[in-house]
Amino acid sequence: MASNRSESLVKLAERLRLYNPISTQSSKIQEFVPKNQELGADPIPNNTNSNRAAVLVCLFEDPQGHLRVILTKRASTLSSHSGEVALPGGKVEEGDADDVETALREAEEEIGLDRSLVDVVTVLESFTNKKGITVIPVVGILWDRNTFNPLINTAEVAALFDAPLEMFLKDENRREQEFEHMGYKYVIHFFDHQTENEKYIIWAFTAAILIKAASVVYQRPPDFQDRRPRFWNRSRQ
Repeated sequence: MASNRSESLVKLAERLRLYNPISTQSSKIQEFVPKNQELGADPIPNNTNSNRAAVLVCLFEDPQGHLRVILTKRASTLSSHSGEVALPGGKVEEGDADDVETALREAEEEIGLDRSLVDVVTVLESFTNKKGITVIPVVGILWDRNTFNPLINTAEVAALFDAPLEMFLKDENRREQEFEHMGYKYVIHFFDHQTENEKYIIWAFTAAILIKAASVVYQRPPDFQDRRPRFWNRSRQ
């Protein structure tokens, strides 16, 4: 119910709906309002399902009014990125109308997050990983964390947790490692996050998406230099 929504979260949602990512061939805000969404997202291009994916940056407020983001630890049995921290999401599947639907479907399949609980407010600039897969970050708001009763798909997810979104703008609990690719030096970020039961490391591609999301939400750059790999910013149809 709207009456249960905090004023700060409502204002954030209103502002994010107006956010326009840099136009790329892979993702941009459109001028129309698609069915069941107040946000536009590009329809999935034909014959590109194998090199396109979407992740859900799902935000909610804790009792103190601080924004937190839902994260997963991938199952150790997965063939790629096993045991790593990730945002809910995955590759486009046949039948997905757009990137928003891909992100919501994957979150529902992985952690049991009912898509009706998530209010999608924007999409961010696309990222392209080393395998050439274009990943679209979809930002959604979970108005009431208590309405979410997780149902973890253990074949894909080993653990579910959340972290403060603002930590991805701070230099605290952050490490970095410098690499070079074709003469360009770039930095990979590692964020350490301790929960009551476990310590997680959020790094590389996932960390980069969250740095971008936090920068957009808080309207400021990170407290450190963000020299991401250039190949992460390639766009594909």
